[in-house]
Amino acid sequence: MRSRFALALLASLALTSAASAQAPAIKWGPAPAVFPAGIKMAVLQGDPGQSGMFTVRLELPAGMRIAPHFHPTEEVVTVISGTFLVGMGDTLDVAKVMVLPTGSFITAPANAHHYAIARGRTVVQVSAMGPFALTYVNPKDMPQAAAGR
Repeated sequence: MRSRFALALLASLALTSAASAQAPAIKWGPAPAVFPAGIKMAVLQGDPGQSGMFTVRLELPAGMRIAPHFHPTEEVVTVISGTFLVGMGDTLDVAKVMVLPTGSFITAPANAHHYAIARGRTVVQVSAMGPFALTYVNPKDMPQAAAGR
């Protein structure tokens, strides 16, 4: 009986090792132009440009700020590494941010005005329903490339 259990355990470990060895590498590229230059993005699941669930990771350089904005759908944000500062409202106010260390998560309700700052190099994972849309509270905060200027 013990040998069957041991054999089953070894087989399970071998399958787990094989599956993790075959996991696709995360492919990073520039984030869409609606984000400030310097942010990288990787799509993990789905297609953010289509209807349906998607999951992306965003890599923000130290000090990166994303001006107050909102999305038409709820977002679940998990901090993979670094420290993510998130605030609610129409004006970026460092004194009013929530400090989210690695492993934290937050849910941003649909249409809630919020902003973010990366303390150190920070990677966050965002899950939401597509299609993805980001609207800046102040249109002047739209990155130049996205505004077509």
